[in-house]
Amino acid sequence: MVIATVNPATGQTLRTFEPYTPAAVEQRLARAVQTFAQYRLTDFGRRAQLMHRAAELLDADQETVARLMTTEMGKPLTAARAEAAKCAKAMRWYADRAPALLADEHPAAADVADAGASRAWVRYRPLGVVLAVMPWNFPLWQCVRFAAPALMAGNVGLLKHASNVPQTALYLEDLFRGAGFPDGCFQTLLIESRAVEGVLRDPRVAAATLTGSEGAGRAVAAVAGDEVKKTVLELGGSDAFVVLPSADVAAAARTAVTARVQNNGQSCIAAKRFIVHEQVYEEFRAAFVGAMAALRIGDPMDEATQVGPLATQQGREELGELVADALALGARVECELDVPGGLGDGWWYPPTVLSGIEPAMRIHHEEAFGPVATLYRATDLDHALELANDTPFGLSSNVWTTEETEQERFVRDIQAGGVFFNGMTASHPALPFGGVRRSGYGRELSGHGIREFCNVTTVWEA
Repeated sequence: MVIATVNPATGQTLRTFEPYTPAAVEQRLARAVQTFAQYRLTDFGRRAQLMHRAAELLDADQETVARLMTTEMGKPLTAARAEAAKCAKAMRWYADRAPALLADEHPAAADVADAGASRAWVRYRPLGVVLAVMPWNFPLWQCVRFAAPALMAGNVGLLKHASNVPQTALYLEDLFRGAGFPDGCFQTLLIESRAVEGVLRDPRVAAATLTGSEGAGRAVAAVAGDEVKKTVLELGGSDAFVVLPSADVAAAARTAVTARVQNNGQSCIAAKRFIVHEQVYEEFRAAFVGAMAALRIGDPMDEATQVGPLATQQGREELGELVADALALGARVECELDVPGGLGDGWWYPPTVLSGIEPAMRIHHEEAFGPVATLYRATDLDHALELANDTPFGLSSNVWTTEETEQERFVRDIQAGGVFFNGMTASHPALPFGGVRRSGYGRELSGHGIREFCNVTTVWEA
């Protein structure tokens, strides 16, 4: 596996990196352990000071790092700027709230007495060195939403980033060091995927978090399970976007386009399956297809571009195979944009809408990681819910209805880590993020996220 910056808009290799040698990895592991021994003793005030400084530096670097992300993985420049701003916001959120989120917990006096103690409480203590295996699609945000809570909890991090965003990975190490964090608090490992197992098996690594494919999650979970180490996994998603008769159909259709093509369609929480009640199906279909057909494809550095290239050649090939399989089995093309000429030899894929989807088609069960939407006609609420749950994934979901009874039904029965009503799924530091089924386990963000890599310690005194 080559570790390199390859511009997806042109296919041109801009810079390559040699993987770290075993000796270099060992040096970083040793440094992480040594740093943790002291860093875990710092108080929240000192950690917050450093985290706020990191946020300030990131704000100052916003344009530079946004252009770097766009160059490495092709997201529109406007989206890259927003990602950098979101990361700074999350840093500040955890810097300000970590003391309350990790405060000692005191059971009721009656329960303490019943436990035979004069006093008892719960304290959250950091685990140690946490390995983060991160993907390329949100190359800054995926890392920061792990790093900000982990560092505020007193842990230290090792980052194994995707091989196609090495410069973003190195920027993150420089960012935290430049903010004043000790050298071993956050380090990037430029290593190949096959080297991850050795790092994870090292007894100095306490836990791991991974965001990525189901296959990568299985591999990391298997090794971590064998070593009895804590993991958090955020894997794929094939989120349902359900539209019921009481919905504002025009607003739903507008939002549906953004929900499908955000990040060039390469988002685990992008809506992918659009399930529409038959009473409003034609109205939604016409508005949705029309808006998809009006999207502007182009150079991701162009401020007016809405959809850029896919990040990798392999990703484009895999998406094309899913669409070809569906068409061979009878799916219908509702919309397929032409990629404008003159864009170069990058990994472009046209925004596409397919209908007539059947269970035999791979796209019905597999994640379409790119700007391809599938349309389903539901006969009633039960049918819509059945279709929404007919997936091996369970990351998030979107439901458009103003009926409280219908909302309660989806809250009760949707098999997903989240349900967003009359809007699109988004992650925010205050809200726990994660999935069920093959979308993984554990939670990031909020208080749940900062406590994932803590030793929940019971303290009891007679």
